[in-house]
Amino acid sequence: MLAPLFLLLLVLPQEKPAEPRPPAPAAETAPPPQSPAPLAPLGFGSRRLPFQWDQQLPVGLEVDGLRVNTVFFNNREIKSGWLKDANFGTRAQLEVTNTAKADRVPGFAVAVFDKEGQLLGVASGGTKIGVVKPGQTETFDLNFTQVKERLPRGDHFVLAVELR
Repeated sequence: MLAPLFLLLLVLPQEKPAEPRPPAPAAETAPPPQSPAPLAPLGFGSRRLPFQWDQQLPVGLEVDGLRVNTVFFNNREIKSGWLKDANFGTRAQLEVTNTAKADRVPGFAVAVFDKEGQLLGVASGGTKIGVVKPGQTETFDLNFTQVKERLPRGDHFVLAVELR
């Protein structure tokens, strides 16, 4: 009985032993990561402030001559007329003044948080076409979409301004 088993082993193809692999080349040192390209010169500022719903709040943040005077958080609603009780969304309305001698093209972002630091909503906006001319005061509506229902419970907000 052992003889046929022995013969079977001789007939079956046998695996060749694995050839030794050549040693791995010495690890080349990867070049150090390059610094990101330098940013275009532009103004930037950010400030954390206490939040209040449906009240005009002083801001006093200035970035390269563009001063954010006030912010106002509310729901845009019409109280009278044929569109009475229409809701046009939740917004942060910023009033800004250009005190510089050159035009300014601002972008804004605002994030509202509760007392525990949970994010309640984010809005952004700015000039789409045009500029804020020297000496001019303008308002910008930053719209909150999707995540906005808890905004009136806000405790503080962070405002960022970036000039292009």
